[in-house]
Amino acid sequence: MMDIQLHRETLSPEYCRQYVADPQAGAIVEFVGLVRQQTKGKTVLRLEFEAYEKMALSEMSRIAGQAIERYNAIKISIHHRIGVLQTGEIPVIVAVSAAHREAAFAACQYCIDTLKVTVPIWKKEVFEDGAVWVSAHP
Repeated sequence: MMDIQLHRETLSPEYCRQYVADPQAGAIVEFVGLVRQQTKGKTVLRLEFEAYEKMALSEMSRIAGQAIERYNAIKISIHHRIGVLQTGEIPVIVAVSAAHREAAFAACQYCIDTLKVTVPIWKKEVFEDGAVWVSAHP
């Protein structure tokens, strides 16, 4: 089972955690990304996320399905923000439940790493002296 969403409002780690909770699960692992204050020594004023929404949702679903199959995960929740985010806000959450911690960790890492590479969501970092579109893996 999977819960895949794009949001323009605040993300809820608690919602994602509750979604993946299951009596068969021996572990829940979550990744909660945060907008940090500094990148490469420069102060970040905000991040701006844009997405090709239909394709992003489809690709996020594909990733979650692969993780369920490869790692025997029970449930996966992937939520991503789009729009303008300030320092300290959450742009992405991945929560995974599995029978064992190794599978939950592996599935969670697979989801976030693959999302960064394949999902059509773009990030612009805005600084005091300008802005730059950021590659997922520079």
